Amino acid sequence: MAEAFKLGIVVPCYNEEEVLPETTKELTRILSGLVNDDKITNDSKIIFVDDGSKDKTWSMIDEFSQENNFVSGVKLSRNFGHQGALLAGVTSATKSSDAIVTIDADLQDDVNAIPKMVDKFIEGNEVVYGVRNNRDTDSAFKRSTAEGFYKFMGWLGVKLVPDSADFRLMSKRASEVLLSYKEINLFLRGIVPMVGFKSAKVYYARKERFAGTSKYPLRKMLKFAMDGITSFSIVPIKMIMGLGFFIVLISIALLIYTIVQKIHGNVVTGWSSMMISIWALGGVQLICISVIGEYVGKIFSEVKNRPRFTIERDIYTEKTLKEEK
Repeated sequence: MAEAFKLGIVVPCYNEEEVLPETTKELTRILSGLVNDDKITNDSKIIFVDDGSKDKTWSMIDEFSQENNFVSGVKLSRNFGHQGALLAGVTSATKSSDAIVTIDADLQDDVNAIPKMVDKFIEGNEVVYGVRNNRDTDSAFKRSTAEGFYKFMGWLGVKLVPDSADFRLMSKRASEVLLSYKEINLFLRGIVPMVGFKSAKVYYARKERFAGTSKYPLRKMLKFAMDGITSFSIVPIKMIMGLGFFIVLISIALLIYTIVQKIHGNVVTGWSSMMISIWALGGVQLICISVIGEYVGKIFSEVKNRPRFTIERDIYTEKTLKEEK
């Protein structure tokens, strides 16, 4: 039997007061079972990260942390987004945990997969991905767009784990390497595979959201996808160059065609064709400028080197220091 280790479960939360009691109960059950099986130590923790919630999320986390030894929390000074909250939790957990699991608060990811992840970690894997074995809970639109996104990212040369979101286990060493990546524009699904180390997968069935509303509407999903594409590949810019050369070739062909028609006396004044050409080229130019602007905007964000998150209170560290004393 391998020696028991300290596990930290990082749970980003944004207005999750409806689901928080059930999430706490389920994760406490998982940790208690792992402690009883002598796989993890009894000072393992659930680290709820309040990402600037406007409801009672933080007051509930604070209350649960006083009643439940497994529960702790990190409060961010404002909303930094899902990826920033995840990274804040991992930053705190890595200080004293041997392995860190990240999971969303909505209970769509099966908490019963965590013991399987722990087993994979004990076997020597430093990164264990939670991978969905079906998308039955998704709409046909979301299912098709998700599949298209993973295929497109693969075509761009970005290494992702298909059907794997932010439900994963990472060793302390892998987490420290992850934290060494300093970019502001976070897309952890793309960064984690770059960390390397021995990895494994645990398959699970994704459930319906237990309560509350989704924090990822279509607008945020599209922005997230755009961040993933532009953070890991310059292929779109290369495609713009190719499009530019293609339009120049078409222009040369049309110029030759016009000269030939002029020689043969077949000159027709075409207002419609001219306007269509102007609008088409104008649209192409705007699209190209916007794509380049997306990259310039990311450069602008990165060079300012602002903090990716600001912690207002860290109950996890407070509890850890007390336990060490």
